[in-house]
Amino acid sequence: MQIGHLLAVVHVTDIEVSRAWYAALFGRCEDNNPMPTLVEWQVLPGAWVQVFRDPVRAGTDEINVAVDDLERHIDELRERGLSPGAIAEANKGVRLSRFPDPDGNVVSLIGGFRVDY
Repeated sequence: MQIGHLLAVVHVTDIEVSRAWYAALFGRCEDNNPMPTLVEWQVLPGAWVQVFRDPVRAGTDEINVAVDDLERHIDELRERGLSPGAIAEANKGVRLSRFPDPDGNVVSLIGGFRVDY
């Protein structure tokens, strides 16, 4: 089996509120809006974040985003009106900033991520 794409789904209650919030997170408008209840951002070749209206499941998801410069990304998000959490030290040089979207889904920015530890 060869995987060609990975689609991470975040469930939300209000697609328009979440569209604006995730546009601020990713620093741009969505790449695709295939139906009224779904907006998508391609974050890497073959890797997508889908924001899907499903009030029953909203607030139950978590996405982790590895970034090259944690402090710079936090500053940029604050400039866009978001409120990243304080940086916490994990281990082996990994640092995290966790914060909720409008529905309580958790976004974690990860600094110091690498494939091999």
